[in-house]
Amino acid sequence: MMDCKIKTDRLVLYPASDRQMQALITKEDDPELKKAYSEMLDGCLREPFGRVWFAAWFLELREEPGVIVGDLCFKGAPKEGRVEIGYGLREGFCKKGYMREALRAIIEWAFLQPGVTALEAETEPQNIDSQKLLAACGFLPTGEVGEEGPRFIRKK
Repeated sequence: MMDCKIKTDRLVLYPASDRQMQALITKEDDPELKKAYSEMLDGCLREPFGRVWFAAWFLELREEPGVIVGDLCFKGAPKEGRVEIGYGLREGFCKKGYMREALRAIIEWAFLQPGVTALEAETEPQNIDSQKLLAACGFLPTGEVGEEGPRFIRKK
């Protein structure tokens, strides 16, 4: 497995271990998130050398090790140079710039990976904050609508 830790001013981003992924699944009450985390763990187990593309990446406070403010993920290995991302913050950590900081760092990391030429994301139509965040990180609307809502793309 690739040892990946990305440090920003306030955060350390790193992919969860299989054990940490299982703990996420066990603790999760939301059926949709539980299913998503289960699918992510399946991808990690199926693709151990490419697990960074399947695992949840924790966003941990640099100054408070062990405090996880949220997570993000890639939704599988890149296909035709594109990889989709998803993200979320835990309650109490919104509106503090953590996700913008994390997204900017993970975008930079992703574009350093061989063959990655674009990142994609979807947001729920009413999630204006997420749409503003994507715009602030250089994503543009594609005009398409996916399962979760409007799609956005960020090219290298």
